[in-house]
Amino acid sequence: MNVLRVWGGGVYEQDKFYELCDELGIMVWQDFMFACALYPNEQSFMYSVAKEVAHQVRRLKSHPSIIVWSGNNENEIALMMNWYNVKITDLPVYIQDYVALYVSNIRKIVLSRDKSRPFIMSSPSNGAESIAEGWVSHDPNSKNFGDVHFYDYHSDCWDWKVFPKARFVSEYGYQSWPSFSTLQTVSSEKDWFYKSNFSFHRQHHQHGNDEMLYQAGLHFTLPQSSDPLRQFKDTIYITQVMQAQCVKTETEFYRRSRSEIVNGEGHTMGALYWQLDDIWQAPSWSSLEYGGKWKMLHYFARNFFAPLLPIGFEDQGIFYVYGVSDLHSDSKVQLTVRIHAWNSLTPLYFTVTKPFVLKAGKAVSIYEQPVNTLLKTCGNCTRQNCVVSFYLSTDRKRVSPTNYHFLSSLKNAQGLLKPQITASISQQGDTFVFALETSAIAPFVWLDVGSIPGRFSDNGFFMTKKTRTVLFYPWKPTTKYKLEQSFHVTSLADIY
Repeated sequence: MNVLRVWGGGVYEQDKFYELCDELGIMVWQDFMFACALYPNEQSFMYSVAKEVAHQVRRLKSHPSIIVWSGNNENEIALMMNWYNVKITDLPVYIQDYVALYVSNIRKIVLSRDKSRPFIMSSPSNGAESIAEGWVSHDPNSKNFGDVHFYDYHSDCWDWKVFPKARFVSEYGYQSWPSFSTLQTVSSEKDWFYKSNFSFHRQHHQHGNDEMLYQAGLHFTLPQSSDPLRQFKDTIYITQVMQAQCVKTETEFYRRSRSEIVNGEGHTMGALYWQLDDIWQAPSWSSLEYGGKWKMLHYFARNFFAPLLPIGFEDQGIFYVYGVSDLHSDSKVQLTVRIHAWNSLTPLYFTVTKPFVLKAGKAVSIYEQPVNTLLKTCGNCTRQNCVVSFYLSTDRKRVSPTNYHFLSSLKNAQGLLKPQITASISQQGDTFVFALETSAIAPFVWLDVGSIPGRFSDNGFFMTKKTRTVLFYPWKPTTKYKLEQSFHVTSLADIY
């Protein structure tokens, strides 16, 4: 969804934020600033909360971008899952305090001042079901009601079957490290290795550094450079690849679940990954680094949230492609499926479907083929030496991003060559044009210009053709010479 959630563990945003969201058509899920804690019920505290809530509703209710008020972040689930080891005999008292704060106080004030949008007590919560159970549900994270928060750092994130087929997933994500240029501003040479004191100090999620390497190691060969600085930079890169690919896989599962109900679960109508931005230079779940630099995940998000998107996955040996549309009108499209060997820029096989209508607001199966049959059509294809790509088009014009499906872990890929990627940089007005050329297929191509602020038109992409043009939009005046001196390109095979 085109939504930003203002999290209850942060701050109420400045007026300018809501004005920009109004202007740009970005919807806002607004938490009140209560999160991950058990709060008191003293009269003085309740009075302070009442003043705070009344002020914020009065200040913000005129903004059409705000679509929902939420009383808190994770306090219902914390209470009912007993995160804080409350004695069972004391639980009724804590439930009574919870209802007094969020229902009798905050909810009453919000609804008396703004009846134009819904109020939910908590996130996650079960909505009407929580109300029916006395304002707190025995399972506030139920897949059958309301919204869900889901984190799992130990299961394989490429396995879509580990994700919940929920109604709305309002938190999910994986960590990565920010770029070296971002870390360099607050560190010194002695800090530049993965197990440094600096690395552990900046990591505020227990076991987070190990979890990133574990998840990356499931499908990628971890960096092994004998140069400590090179290995640190390569490790940063592979954590960003892992994060982008994990969140992509999970988001695509939620998007293709919007039109399905399986055993009472599904109709997933929203997915908000955690999190957008950072408050300091450190590993986190963000897609934007401190200072605004885009991680690979942020570039991926532009594609996996595209209005029209083909999504590929396997189930019991069958390769499926779902077509997903967030548009308000039907689209007449075709699907192109290509198979490349890792060692060749020339596709071994491609097929184009007959034109079909992809219904507005739907997610439906548009292609299926047994993987073994697909491999046989290519001659010498195996899971390890081939990769599938696909896209939607209308009248030979692409109307979706090109998506891809791995047939095996990339650490088992056979024939993947170390590409020679060159870039020629030219300037067009305030924009710079990077004309890229590669000698071989290059997965996860990452363009970096160090500390020069700005963003690329695309990044972290696959190069399955010899040439590609990418634009760079600087946020401050710069020159071609400075870009050429700062430019560095990395692809997956470069870190092995």
